[in-house]
Amino acid sequence: MRCAAGTVDVAVSPGDPVRRELCVRPGAVVRLVLRPREDDKRWTGVTSSAPALVLVSGWQVDPDAGAHATLRCAGTRGGAARITVSAKAPDVAGAPRGVLTLDVNVVPYTRNG
Repeated sequence: MRCAAGTVDVAVSPGDPVRRELCVRPGAVVRLVLRPREDDKRWTGVTSSAPALVLVSGWQVDPDAGAHATLRCAGTRGGAARITVSAKAPDVAGAPRGVLTLDVNVVPYTRNG
């Protein structure tokens, strides 16, 4: 299994799959870039199912209706977190809905000897 280390860029454009998987090493930083949507919905937020393992920070909506966030992975342990990105139409009442799921698996390095 090939897992990314260091800083990883993940860009999401209209038409991309709505569910993705990502394998990273402990301490990885994922820069999530959300391109503007083609429907009437706007990106509204990012949540993590396990913030102790993958912490969402730096959420920002861009002037062009795109958005970005930083996902910081725990530095010493492994596990899995489901990252959910939500969106909703700006002029419609109600809660935003999850429209993108990123399953992040943090896999520790193997130890020799």
